[in-house]
Amino acid sequence: MIYVRDLLVCFSIVFCLNSLGEDSLTVVNFGGSYAKACQEGFEHDFSKETGVRIDNEVYNGGLAQMRAQVESNSVFWDVIYIEGKDVLMACDEGIIEPIDDMEFPPAPDGTPWEEDFLPNVNLDCGIAQVLYATYIAYDPRQFEGRQEPSKLEHFFDLENFPGRRGVSRRAEVVLEMALMADGVATEDVYDVLSQESGVARAFAKLDTIKDSIVWWEAGAQPPQMLADGEVSMTIAWNGRIFNAQVLEKQPFKDIWDGQVLDIGYIAVLAGSPNKDTAIDFIKYGSSTKGMAGVANRIAYSPTRRSALALVDKHIPTGVPMHDYMPNRPDQPGRKLWMDNEFWADNLDDLYERLSAWLSN
Repeated sequence: MIYVRDLLVCFSIVFCLNSLGEDSLTVVNFGGSYAKACQEGFEHDFSKETGVRIDNEVYNGGLAQMRAQVESNSVFWDVIYIEGKDVLMACDEGIIEPIDDMEFPPAPDGTPWEEDFLPNVNLDCGIAQVLYATYIAYDPRQFEGRQEPSKLEHFFDLENFPGRRGVSRRAEVVLEMALMADGVATEDVYDVLSQESGVARAFAKLDTIKDSIVWWEAGAQPPQMLADGEVSMTIAWNGRIFNAQVLEKQPFKDIWDGQVLDIGYIAVLAGSPNKDTAIDFIKYGSSTKGMAGVANRIAYSPTRRSALALVDKHIPTGVPMHDYMPNRPDQPGRKLWMDNEFWADNLDDLYERLSAWLSN
């Protein structure tokens, strides 16, 4: 039996919240369209049903801010939306709470949550919330009267597909894309990148476009750079481009070939002053209803099979979501799953290599 100070509240997703006495949670997301989709997809409902106020903050990822709070014993964040490699590193450092002994809500038909999630997506300290792609997007207006790009190799072909290129100022993804564009098979990318010769090969490929790169740091920048004509093609998160396409009516097109797939997680910061409520929050958000609520507002796939079955039309516009979803079965082109263990082990070294390459 679960006791609360005011009343017992049990939800149709077959779990009971145990923290109505908590007044607020500080929830940290990456901002922009994804944060809005999470807020409208389930956070507002969680707040309405529990009386817990959600205070949203924005960060650009990484562990620095989390580590500083935990090490100083002054934790003021509760829930963090976080990338896979950061989950692994933060869990190893004790910065986020373990979840491997927690029970999560089953599917509406009673399927246990362990069976409803896609295989091997959850981590010891992070629950898988969405599947997203980092890929290439372009503005067809910059290729009027000439062939439009259609595959990853075209991003590195300035002769036939001129224009500046938008690239994230991060080592991950761009190095994998460089190797795939240089002929490395998807199944061999991380074996090659784990060798010095493979790292050199990736940077040699980047050398071919170095003078045409415009670097970005926040997810909102790639669609804006395309809209402003600052770049003709850019590496981007597919959800950001989706919102520009359907909400802002931008004519941007997708190049799914060479997409790098990854999982977005939710975690609880170690030492959270509202730990029980934070756990209830991620249980609510990782329910079938919560995931479907997000996926019907942004083109990030849910990680539960039962939620995927509920994805239909974009709630704000009515646009069918199928064509915009990453990793759909009928999608052409190469797909590479991000190896988060590789990046957790090699992040610092490869960021140093990227920094050195930029300074030359």
